[in-house]
Amino acid sequence: MNSAKNAPNPAKLTPNLGLKHRNSFGLDSTAELAYEITSADQLPALMKELVDKKLGWRVLGGGSNVILPESLPGATLLINILGQELIKSDDSNTWLSVGAGVNWHEFVSWTLEKNLPGLENLALIPGTVGAAPIQNIGAYGVEVGEYIDSIEAFDCAAHGFVTLPQEACQFAYRDSYFKQNPNRFIVTKVVFKIPKFWQARLQYVDLAKQFSEPNSSPSAKQIFAAVCAIRSKKLPDPKVIGNAGSFFQNPIVSAEQCEQLIKQFPDLVSYTDSNGKRKLAAGWLIDQCGFKGKRVGPVGVYEKQALVLVNHGDGTSSDILNLAKNIQDEVLDKFGVQLEIEPNIL
Repeated sequence: MNSAKNAPNPAKLTPNLGLKHRNSFGLDSTAELAYEITSADQLPALMKELVDKKLGWRVLGGGSNVILPESLPGATLLINILGQELIKSDDSNTWLSVGAGVNWHEFVSWTLEKNLPGLENLALIPGTVGAAPIQNIGAYGVEVGEYIDSIEAFDCAAHGFVTLPQEACQFAYRDSYFKQNPNRFIVTKVVFKIPKFWQARLQYVDLAKQFSEPNSSPSAKQIFAAVCAIRSKKLPDPKVIGNAGSFFQNPIVSAEQCEQLIKQFPDLVSYTDSNGKRKLAAGWLIDQCGFKGKRVGPVGVYEKQALVLVNHGDGTSSDILNLAKNIQDEVLDKFGVQLEIEPNIL
């Protein structure tokens, strides 16, 4: 047998590819060498080539959680591995295998079509399935790590494929083993474990308000629709105005620090964290510093949600990061709380 016939097609290479329409901030950025990855099998040969040529590289998924510079030298890997399927089921759980390039929101919608509730609180979060575990995306009291069984990835240190079970992923608030080890793993597939016992999770105020009627017991599809409506009302459409959604993480502080802050600021918005600490609403902190709706040249803070930074047109990564630094400094000065940037800075 001729093994060459079984070799995967090489990743498609496009030199000097403009990425303005491949990042939700709408930043002008050019990838020196852009490779489209449509199959995990393309990675071993490509990564060997990049190592041999001593080329730097980075992964770009949906471009919804990144801040791109004007130029990206070396190789940019555009992950477009598709496919989703139900792989097994028992009395308690259903397992789904999903390609890293699948659109996250479309996947959540698909699970509800298949009557597999659980991910509805994570509706309308932009990006891809492969990027979701890296950031351990979360919204309205749910984090994706809770529903992940295992992750398949190319380990660039070992130059081979690995499968990491959930416990090895070290999921924490907006964090994971992948995020702690940048440029080591390229996620190719995520296996989800969806419990068959489902219960509505409505602890966040905005969501609870939607179903405040006595004896209200919404379905997963109703929660999905409510989350979409809330997010659409709060967050601007990247096709209309460039943004990366929530720009700062909600800071987590000790219960004692939270109590001290409440004495100074009785209207402080906070939530109980799973570890007994308190999670503060970053948007509220920023709003109290007078940034909501503020514009600085081509960038600014969204008028309806202070947690969102926006690009009004020709903003650069420097413009956005300078504004972010200004916000961080003001919040630290007023509240003694350090805000952490959520998007990845490439």
